[in-house]
Amino acid sequence: MAFDIEMIKEIYSKFPERVEAAKKITGKPLTLAEKILYAHLWDVKTDKAFVRGKDYVDFAPDRIACQDATAQMALLQFMQAGKNKVAVPTTVHCDHLIQAKVGATKDLQTALNNSNEVFNFLESVSNKYGIGFWKPGAGIIHQVVLENYAFPGGMMIGTDSHTVNAGGLGMVAIGVGGADAVDVMAGMPWELKFPKLIGVKLTGKLSGWTAPKDVILKVAGILTVKGGTGAIVEYFGDGAKSMSCTGKGTICNMGAEIGATTSTFGYDESMERYLRATERSDVADAANEIKDYLTADPEVYENPEQYFDQVIEINLDELKPHLNGPFTPDLATEVGGDMNEKAKANDWPLQVEWGLIGSCTNSSYEDLSRAASIAQQAIDKGLKTKAEFGINPGSEQVRFTAERDGILKVFEDLNAKIFTNACGPCIGQWGRYEDPKNAPKNSIVHSFNRNFAKRADGNPNTHAFVASPEMVAAIAISGRLDFNPITDTLINENGEKVKLEEPTGWELPSKGFAVEDAGYIEPIEDGSGVEVVVDPNSERLELLTPFTPLGDKIEGAKLLIKAYGKCTTDHISMAGPWLRYRGHLDNISNNMLIGAVNAYNRKTNFVKNQLTGEYDAVPKVQRHYKAEGIKTIVVGDHNYGEGSSREHAAMEPRHLGVAAVLVKSFARIHETNLKKQGMLGLTFANENDYDLIQEDDTFNFLDLNEFSPGKALTIEVIHKDSSKDTIVANHTYNDGQIEWFKEGSALNLIKKQNV
Repeated sequence: MAFDIEMIKEIYSKFPERVEAAKKITGKPLTLAEKILYAHLWDVKTDKAFVRGKDYVDFAPDRIACQDATAQMALLQFMQAGKNKVAVPTTVHCDHLIQAKVGATKDLQTALNNSNEVFNFLESVSNKYGIGFWKPGAGIIHQVVLENYAFPGGMMIGTDSHTVNAGGLGMVAIGVGGADAVDVMAGMPWELKFPKLIGVKLTGKLSGWTAPKDVILKVAGILTVKGGTGAIVEYFGDGAKSMSCTGKGTICNMGAEIGATTSTFGYDESMERYLRATERSDVADAANEIKDYLTADPEVYENPEQYFDQVIEINLDELKPHLNGPFTPDLATEVGGDMNEKAKANDWPLQVEWGLIGSCTNSSYEDLSRAASIAQQAIDKGLKTKAEFGINPGSEQVRFTAERDGILKVFEDLNAKIFTNACGPCIGQWGRYEDPKNAPKNSIVHSFNRNFAKRADGNPNTHAFVASPEMVAAIAISGRLDFNPITDTLINENGEKVKLEEPTGWELPSKGFAVEDAGYIEPIEDGSGVEVVVDPNSERLELLTPFTPLGDKIEGAKLLIKAYGKCTTDHISMAGPWLRYRGHLDNISNNMLIGAVNAYNRKTNFVKNQLTGEYDAVPKVQRHYKAEGIKTIVVGDHNYGEGSSREHAAMEPRHLGVAAVLVKSFARIHETNLKKQGMLGLTFANENDYDLIQEDDTFNFLDLNEFSPGKALTIEVIHKDSSKDTIVANHTYNDGQIEWFKEGSALNLIKKQNV
């Protein structure tokens, strides 16, 4: 039986009525995304048709999921909200704090030894507030959610950008910062700008070496890393129906890499098969009763241009395998295309040193079985891997089943390392180097979702390329970035030419899934007696102190850094070894913006201190300004804050005294996170004004006392030579968000309201 089945049945009982009401309000057929959004309005009696990309709307999500790295800060905030129990079903998953290095058993034990304080804290807070807890080793949050909690037509939020994975089971699942999750945990509405809609029509059928992963790699090449910003991507067509549920999850998962709010698919037979295979026939039966409401109206898919803001069509019969990268997930190259020429022109190492399969993107039973079919061929044909090979199963259920069916043994026979059921290298938790900063230039291939510089192993010289699991296996065997298994041959240990055949695999295990201990701990019914202890001397955990409002008069603010080019949340608040401080705001603030490139010297973590005239590390300079009571601003380029939902990238600047972030454009989650923490997230009205900002500038906000929705702010920029420029800064704050600013943070407002 499914978790929360009565809640799901209750949602389904009201779903048709709410959808029909929405169709009357809008006066048109609805996409699936619109049906789910309107069915989850906080104010179910609304008579307003919302304007896409303009109206802020309050929603009532069904559930919340948090991973251990972000859960710490989310729960530390919730502890201040004045509530005895979470208002909606919530889970915590311990998957980020486990480093891949030696192998599953030893790596898990090392994590338990090193992070026991954090795991115990998360377990006790979960027990106190009625939160389901998944132990270290239970699996990667998004795979566990897909196996246990996701359901067609539902809405969930999660404190991880790849929460969107649940769209593979027909949800609207959205990544958020911890403060957003706290709102919903506390029984309050969750606010989102009503998304635009992008439709992707899939015709034909995948075959041969082409996998679901190649669909999103192709889409990323079309839309780029910011092309989906502010939109929900809805996939449809016969090609969509022909894919497995976990394949759909892979596509939705990497929708985060195009900036999409989320991605989803209409309910179909593959989802029903997956629900029944994961022992949720009760959900499948309930969904079948309203299945016409769990996909778009027929008119929408028949004439998509009339109902979506943008439509993309991909013929799966013609789609070729892709290899995206390096350093950005939207740099798409077809396998067998011009990779050789691109590599030579850009000096990318053609030799591949590692092939990695897993992460929340591609760690299902189907993924492992298809990759294992290539590994078995290599064994049978007398081939050995030229690159090292690593596997991260997605969950204990997948790992146990794959081991039972001999899949893991195939990998082991090819000398692959089986790592823990955890994120591992995908999020920088990889003990590859003792000294990543001085590690050599190299190439790796993986089936993960992100490939930013330093992301996997901390080495700025690692060129990471993204591909399907089966393609990763083939390239790891060949050891060449330009290897095309469709046409190329390899030389085996007997000196013979051999060719890899097309991968095969199983959508679902023929004997069913099995597991001895899934790793779940149910919270007690009444947690009022549970005491949550945080050692005041801890390096890992720190109780939060409320932020002081910035006020309506900011003058004499100094420029901290003008970031040049791509500035993701990895640049603003690195993961990897810094994950250990995710529950200690002051300690983790020592990584603030250390990866951002200074526009004036093109160096990282080296900015001018205007008070001393000397250059130093960004956090050190900022701490000096804070000690002197001087506010600062950060200036950035396009899509600032791309990547993870990591609210630390907003909380650290706020904690250290940054008042405003002024950029050409924001990634959605990061902009919201800045607002939640009571900061100013602003964009240049004229993008060229970015060029006016000089290294020694001081900023005066001339009309912050008139801060109001739709009214731009005016900033006086005073240069070192006393000359001045006046720039106009736009913002997207509504009345409620301005209240967050005035109170110092959204959490401050929640506490005030609860009192």
